[in-house]
Amino acid sequence: MSKGKVVVGMSGGVDSSAAAYILKQEGYDVTGVTMKFWQDDTGNYDSAAGDAARVAGQLGISHFVADFRETFKEKVVDYFTREYLEGRTPNPCLVCNRYLKWEALLSFARSVGADAIGTGHYARILRLPNGRLSVAKASSSSKDQSYALYRLTQEQLSRTMMPVGDYTKDEIRAMAMKAGLDVASKPDSQEICFIPDKDYAGFIERYTGVRSEPGSYVDAQGNVLGRHAGITHYTVGQRKGLGVAFGEPRFVTALRPKTNEVVLGTDRDVWSNSLRCKDICLMSVDRIEEDRRVTAKIRYNHSGSEAVIHPIREDGTMRVDFPEAVRAVTPGQAVVFYEEGHVLGGGTIISS
Repeated sequence: MSKGKVVVGMSGGVDSSAAAYILKQEGYDVTGVTMKFWQDDTGNYDSAAGDAARVAGQLGISHFVADFRETFKEKVVDYFTREYLEGRTPNPCLVCNRYLKWEALLSFARSVGADAIGTGHYARILRLPNGRLSVAKASSSSKDQSYALYRLTQEQLSRTMMPVGDYTKDEIRAMAMKAGLDVASKPDSQEICFIPDKDYAGFIERYTGVRSEPGSYVDAQGNVLGRHAGITHYTVGQRKGLGVAFGEPRFVTALRPKTNEVVLGTDRDVWSNSLRCKDICLMSVDRIEEDRRVTAKIRYNHSGSEAVIHPIREDGTMRVDFPEAVRAVTPGQAVVFYEEGHVLGGGTIISS
């Protein structure tokens, strides 16, 4: 007897394919769906949908392709380009997870009579003693994706299964190989799906029609140090690709879109003991009433640092203090707070 109907978002990769396989083995009635987010002349989505359809055929499950391009454009691509033009460095995957891979996928699931979705993310869902749900780190720390999921709501978490979070990547590949899945050895995708060539500045110009104009490199005092290629080419902490030579290494410490300036400093200038963030999303608690010690990650590949978070202010922002300085606090990126290995919440970095 089936445990219930689950829709699995199948990207054509090994992780989501394994998620569908695991859930079927556990007795669920699984339906696969490939979400079309972006179509370019590379044919990447046609290939992904084809891979997912073949795996679905091997598993004996139904497979659909759902077109979410308009929603993706509005929620993800428009946001991404707008943030870059404002001198911030966004993480589009966080927004995509919240509004597409969960909200839109759950809507699709309900339309086909399913109550839950499954994904191939390396993370786990815990029910905490206070009754709330939280995303916990995956068993494999090297593949953990919990950072990118801090925006998920309690309703979304209650209808989500992430079965690969209990395995390492090698175990997932071995499982897919043993099951005879065509994608068992397929390489992981490493780039933003709508910018496969990683030329962010070129994409932004083509997409928006707005050219990022050259301007001045300046130091903290406003002294001109040289010319930059346009602020969309840079991010805080960057050293390579500046195109100018100095007597010592220089790093990007800030972007000033209003004056079209890129501020450069030395290594010591990119370390901070605090940051401010906004758009706070709380997961394991519903409010923060006093200072709280957490582990904070300020970017996806940051290992995490001890921090103290303060109650949310009336203007909706929060201050985060670090006993030991952290490198390259970057406006537009997310800061995510952890307690005992699970997500407490997070927000979008405004400034250091």
